[in-house]
Amino acid sequence: MSELSVEHLLGIKYLKETDIDLIFKTADHFKEVINRPIKKVPSLRDITIANLFFENSTRTKLSFELAEKRLSADVINFSAGQSSVKKGETLIDTVNNILAMKVDIVVMRHASVGAGVFLSKHVDAKIVNAGDGTHEHPTQALLDSYSIREKLGSVKGKKILIVGDVLHSRVALSNIFALQLQGAEVKVCGPTTLIPKYISSLGVEVVNNLKKGLEWCDVANVLRVQHERMDIKYFPSTREYTQLFGINQEILDNLGKKIVIMHPGPINRGVEITSDVADSNDSIILNQVENGVAVRMAVIYLLAQQVKR
Repeated sequence: MSELSVEHLLGIKYLKETDIDLIFKTADHFKEVINRPIKKVPSLRDITIANLFFENSTRTKLSFELAEKRLSADVINFSAGQSSVKKGETLIDTVNNILAMKVDIVVMRHASVGAGVFLSKHVDAKIVNAGDGTHEHPTQALLDSYSIREKLGSVKGKKILIVGDVLHSRVALSNIFALQLQGAEVKVCGPTTLIPKYISSLGVEVVNNLKKGLEWCDVANVLRVQHERMDIKYFPSTREYTQLFGINQEILDNLGKKIVIMHPGPINRGVEITSDVADSNDSIILNQVENGVAVRMAVIYLLAQQVKR
């Protein structure tokens, strides 16, 4: 298969395993490109991409922008904070005004669940979901799986523990879909209040004890506590959260085996993970950042091939 089975990247749940394989093979090529002295290729010289971020973002926005520029695309950056959205303009009006400038691909982050799906039904452009509310964040899940494959040789058969604020995390849901699609086993660990009630329906087991979860897993993907999404108090204190679910070097040293540590960022150092763990040889956090550019290049390139036809 040399093309994606989907017209947009709206979520991992719409992908087949063959799509993920194709994205990873394409990312392998682009990873080699971005490690050359000249890091640009002219692949998308005739493609225009709009980055529409209706929520604040630093890492994802920069990663997409760099990926687009490495492919030589023309890039428009849009931030809702400085736009007519604040004057009451609708999402479709905003996007249609941008599409009138002959934009081919829209990369969008939005606070509303399903915003990308909604947009894909109303505008004539390829849509890449860069995060929709607490729902999905497909490119983060893809780069996480790609990083596991790079570190351990394969995702199939591996045991992945997702630790922390699963309830508010779009990264967690996309990761569960992506990892299971590739044949990995997934468990989650965190305060009961931060584990969604539907989690068992996804075939995911809940581990209440962090030490037991870490003893079971090959990879721990540690999530940030998302205080900005919390309208009530989900646990007594940050100190108590850290005591029960924070990962430090002493805990890892007592496991009697090596595990891989991941984190989508930004890291609350000293809360969900200590600095000595984040910066250790077992951590692939910076590899995730580098791989994010290659994976996003692959996604954009593959969707752009459909534009060109």
